[in-house]
Amino acid sequence: MTNRHTRSAEPPPGPGEPEDAPLEFTAFCELHRPRYLSYARVWLTEHSDAATAVQQAFAEIAVHWRELMGSSNPTAHAWEILRGTVAAHTRRESPDPDRHPADDDLAILHYVVGLAAPEIADVIGTDAASVAGRLRRTMLREASGW
Repeated sequence: MTNRHTRSAEPPPGPGEPEDAPLEFTAFCELHRPRYLSYARVWLTEHSDAATAVQQAFAEIAVHWRELMGSSNPTAHAWEILRGTVAAHTRRESPDPDRHPADDDLAILHYVVGLAAPEIADVIGTDAASVAGRLRRTMLREASGW
């Protein structure tokens, strides 16, 4: 009889993932990698730079995986690790003190990456209503500056 759940039957770990990664971590990476990469590509136009930043973020998430799983919102903490890693690669700072960088990220995920509010909520670890409200406020703030 064949055991379909043996380690050899699982796909190899992705870049930045430890060899003996828990199944939950591997699933988390598979779920979030495409969206994380799309976000990173907005800030890092070279595909390899964006991929490197995402790999480093996943490596950092792996280091803190147990802590993240014990937190009240693991997805939000993982998103902050990604944001910090991408920011470190770009060395960017928000030029406008009235702007909240997280709102800019929501706008990027919605208008550039093309995610709907529920998808953004899944990526950043919040609820869809909060995302929709913040997107509306960001749009109104931008429109008032036109």
